[in-house]
Amino acid sequence: MVDVSTIAPALDAVGAFFEALHAEQWDAAADHLVAENRAIAALLGDDADESSFRVSALKSENDRLRTLLIAAHVAAEAAGDVARQAAIWAELAAGTDRRNLANCPF
Repeated sequence: MVDVSTIAPALDAVGAFFEALHAEQWDAAADHLVAENRAIAALLGDDADESSFRVSALKSENDRLRTLLIAAHVAAEAAGDVARQAAIWAELAAGTDRRNLANCPF
């Protein structure tokens, strides 16, 4: 049988690591959503709704813009507009980069 006291410090460290990752993600959520909403809106020739900077409102606007971005991407593919497709993919990659965690080694 495993003596819990021997693994408790490791479990505490793992818990602290995940807590730090969560805190970093939560702290940056509004900033990431504002940047992403502005970038997607610019791609679409739309205006991002910035009437509220609450995370829930920003997420709702992000969902709206992403729905429009999907439609724009489908249209670009159907039209063979390679430059438009590349611009959309570039923003999707940039959005992923914005969400990278500083404290995460993987």
